Amino acid sequence: MPAHLITRSPGPGPRASRRARRLRATALAGALAAVLTPVLSACGGDTAAASGGSTLKWTSSYFPTHWDPVVGGSGAQFRELALTYASLTRTDETGKAVPDLAKSWEYNDRGDEITFHLRPGLTFSDGEPVDGAAVKAAVERAQKQKNSALFGDLTSIESVDADGLDVVLHLSQVDYQIPQLLGQRVLQVASPKAARNPEKLDQNPVGAGPFVVTQLVPGTKAVLKKNPDYWDAKNIHIDNVELTSAPDASTVVSGLQTGVYNFADLDPSQASAAKKAGLDVFVQPGFNASNLSLNVNKAPFDDDRVVDAVRHAVNRQEFVDKLTFGYGEVTDQPFPKGYVAYDPESENAYPYDPAKSKKLLAEAGHKAGDIKLDLVIPAEDPQAEIVQSQLAKVGIKVTIKIDKNWATPFFAKDLTFSLYATTGRDSAVQTLTAHFGPDGPLNLSTPYEPDGFEAAVAEVRRTPLESPDYAKTLQAATRAGLESKALVFTYSQPNLIAKSKAISDLPKNPAHIDWTGVTISGSR
Repeated sequence: MPAHLITRSPGPGPRASRRARRLRATALAGALAAVLTPVLSACGGDTAAASGGSTLKWTSSYFPTHWDPVVGGSGAQFRELALTYASLTRTDETGKAVPDLAKSWEYNDRGDEITFHLRPGLTFSDGEPVDGAAVKAAVERAQKQKNSALFGDLTSIESVDADGLDVVLHLSQVDYQIPQLLGQRVLQVASPKAARNPEKLDQNPVGAGPFVVTQLVPGTKAVLKKNPDYWDAKNIHIDNVELTSAPDASTVVSGLQTGVYNFADLDPSQASAAKKAGLDVFVQPGFNASNLSLNVNKAPFDDDRVVDAVRHAVNRQEFVDKLTFGYGEVTDQPFPKGYVAYDPESENAYPYDPAKSKKLLAEAGHKAGDIKLDLVIPAEDPQAEIVQSQLAKVGIKVTIKIDKNWATPFFAKDLTFSLYATTGRDSAVQTLTAHFGPDGPLNLSTPYEPDGFEAAVAEVRRTPLESPDYAKTLQAATRAGLESKALVFTYSQPNLIAKSKAISDLPKNPAHIDWTGVTISGSR
């Protein structure tokens, strides 16, 4: 993947007290776990099929639980939210930030202020203008709304000024990552009028994206039509979208065969059947990475020798072989090989070595069977069984415990041992701080961070993306983060897609699903 890709993270800023973090984390966990129940049928509730034209029939295992982008923008569902919301920027096939609602931007000489210039004449689907005031409202709501999943990503934005079609972000530090940050995932902009009632927006999304929701059955189905007022409408060739929550993985292929769907994210176990059915099966580039999350503030992981024993007990290839049917990759970093943030010097720093693992445990004073761990996860997961088996081979007994409310103790940092997977971020610095920063949501060991990490990240922020030193500076920050004792990366699950051959190829924008230029046979 070309070396322009980057990801951003929360800025240093004043550190909240542990109690404040836990309260915020509990609110976030509740937001992530909540499922909407009422049914909305807006704008008459006509189905896409009834309106004619080309129809995308997309079934997704990531159907949004929230349509308010401030609440729902933190996970994989941002791909579906991008149907109806646009952002200041987006990323191209190289991962570089390019214009979206903003036609251009520039920094001041110090690098602590950035001005975005919005496209003229744009409106949200409720007729409200897309202007600086709307962007200002979106940033401030993402920072302050109590159930925001994005507040931690925007900490380097100190204040926002709006002047007509210009919006000025005043930063608490030099940060050249902002254009990467404010793309589809972190700041999908909603109509400020609609957002005055966030609960209503959560059931009736109002954005300025390529499509407009006309019917929504929360958790089940959304029907959308093309937005003629979208700034790039001329390059949107799909007239209607029927988005549904995916059924059992084993039935997706038959649904694609019979035309119930024509686009679906696919479980790797179904890839062979999809190919035999004549479907187009492909991997969309991404930044997915799974890990074991350890809490170094709790025994036994407060002993570095136990942490290193776990690191050497992990056989990453087994995850790939058993869970991805050859489509995934082993990983010991939150970035794929070839990406600008991937650090070759850190590759395979802790190779699979069960003998060394046993030796480290013995040095720490533990005999086989002494260490007993609860691995807490939100639902049945074959990853957990692999972890259980691998640690048993070195004498660590793991009991798998399922907690449907897992998000609450995880984000409150109350668990000792868990699993986590991430879809990555458009800003590499954001990915790094989310995993390794003292307040990182994916750092189960908050407020722990590895020595030198904060300084390394600050240096990346001070480095313009066009600088010849950018890649080595970013990789040094990755190296510093990987000194963390809190995470053991295992494998990358692919973004595997199956579609009808009637749908043309998609842009290869990493981690995103972009419908720009995509056609369906028979479309105008």
